Amino acid sequence: MTVVNGAVRDASLIDEFKQKGVLFGSLDALVAEHGEKLQPYFERKLVNSSADKFAALHAACWTGGTLLYVPRGVALEKPLHNIAALVGANAAGGVNPVDFSKILVILEDGAQATLLSETAGDNAPSLHCGSIELFVGPNARLRYVNLQHWGSGTWHFAHQKASVDRSGSLQWTIGALGSRLAKVNQHVALAGEYAEAQVNGVMFTEGRQHLSYHTLQHHEQPHCTSDLLYKGALQDDSRLVWRGMIRVDKDAQKTNAYQRDDNLMLSDGSRADSIPGLEIEADDVRCTHGATAGRVDESQIFYARSRGLTRKEAIRMIVAGFFQQVFDRIEMESVREALGLAIGRRIREYS
Repeated sequence: MTVVNGAVRDASLIDEFKQKGVLFGSLDALVAEHGEKLQPYFERKLVNSSADKFAALHAACWTGGTLLYVPRGVALEKPLHNIAALVGANAAGGVNPVDFSKILVILEDGAQATLLSETAGDNAPSLHCGSIELFVGPNARLRYVNLQHWGSGTWHFAHQKASVDRSGSLQWTIGALGSRLAKVNQHVALAGEYAEAQVNGVMFTEGRQHLSYHTLQHHEQPHCTSDLLYKGALQDDSRLVWRGMIRVDKDAQKTNAYQRDDNLMLSDGSRADSIPGLEIEADDVRCTHGATAGRVDESQIFYARSRGLTRKEAIRMIVAGFFQQVFDRIEMESVREALGLAIGRRIREYS
């Protein structure tokens, strides 16, 4: 499926999935055709429209987007893919492009699916103000990959929330490489007993990019597990901000939660701010968090160069090793390769 400047250009789904009752394509078109089936999920409104002014703006102006609906007990063995792009100036009066689209993913009881969602764009000034809502039903399993590679002129604001029901499983991977400025709120709610969520993040900034990601692992029910690992590398005068919170409600006993954010500084002008946090109201939990920031070890570079590598090759190898812990958690080989290539292309001489 392809969305350009907020408008759906094409969408298709193989007959095998259609026959199983799967819906995938334009959110507008599918809601008009299957409104009664989808209405309960719209009414739940995972993203709080009053969270901030960008959430309110999106709630008031959202148009179009992508829908994936997988019925009860249906397992999709093949991954689905959609891409959204912001390109150049719109034809009408040369207005810079905007995108207020929504991504809505619904997995009913026992369903399984993998969705790869990508963004791309050129260097023209543009705005994306969007939302992502993921409903993972009881015993369902969702692998969701969001590769953010907006152009250098894009201002990116998003509220993203997943709700995982009883014994459901979510693996949510983000790759944050693009945009001029990004402010993203990523929220995972463990809404049913024995729910599990793994959140993986790969971030690489350059120039004067400023990416700010706020994450929340909200344990609402007992016996749930969450595991978050973010890793970021920074070049030039770029900046990364990560604020993470594990929140455990009073009744969420037997919680097992972990969060970690590591940053690798590749220039003197870069800056990383990591702010992990815990809010625990239960008394029988295991919650840990941590954050690190540092530079490439010159002794590692020296060792690699003594084995015949150039300085740039040595740095590329060290950075690849830094991200390997996250790559090992990503189940889709194509995603691992795409992120690895994107990171490799960005690495310049380390000073």
